[in-house]
Amino acid sequence: MVSLPVHNQAGQQVGTYELDLNEIASGVNKQLLHDVVVMYEANRRVGTARSRSRGEIVGSTKKLYKQKGTGRARMGPKRSPIRRGGGHAFAKVPREWRYQLPRKAIQLATRMALLSKFQDDQVTLVDAWAVSEPKTKTVVNALKALGVSDRTCLLAVDTHSPVLVKSARNIQEVAVSTAADLNAYVLLHQRQLVLTKGALDQLRKPPRAEVEAPQ
Repeated sequence: MVSLPVHNQAGQQVGTYELDLNEIASGVNKQLLHDVVVMYEANRRVGTARSRSRGEIVGSTKKLYKQKGTGRARMGPKRSPIRRGGGHAFAKVPREWRYQLPRKAIQLATRMALLSKFQDDQVTLVDAWAVSEPKTKTVVNALKALGVSDRTCLLAVDTHSPVLVKSARNIQEVAVSTAADLNAYVLLHQRQLVLTKGALDQLRKPPRAEVEAPQ
């Protein structure tokens, strides 16, 4: 059991939060985190790179000149990969890079990534994010008051807030996400996690697959 300080947007401590880290995950498996992050990176690839092979180059397939008797090196058609303007020997073709790991493995990796944030002391707990109007300065001042303005930050909230998203979108290396949308890639991409109490309450709950397990 750990006791986490809870701050407001002015950086003042307004309370504490008792948390048993075992409720999140029993430990961190670095290999599983690596596999899941690689999966997310692969799924972000567009896969539209393409180049032309020698069969797709416009031009005659006839040899440029006869094989022997010219005193020059042997030479095939102008579409040969060794000539300028020729086709590629191993041409790139559009490819689908997406793949999916088991759902339970992805859920477990998300909880492990969250646990690693607590273990590395990279979590700042706030009571709530109150932004009345889209104003970047409000979020900038809050991050400075919390002492996390000098590093990349992920603002995790319990419910979607369009005003907060608009206020933070112009701040470099600052991202906003709801607790339901968090995954291992998002958690590990930013160094500091600024978490609301409501979001932490949601993350403490076991995955839906465990909640809806048959009796």
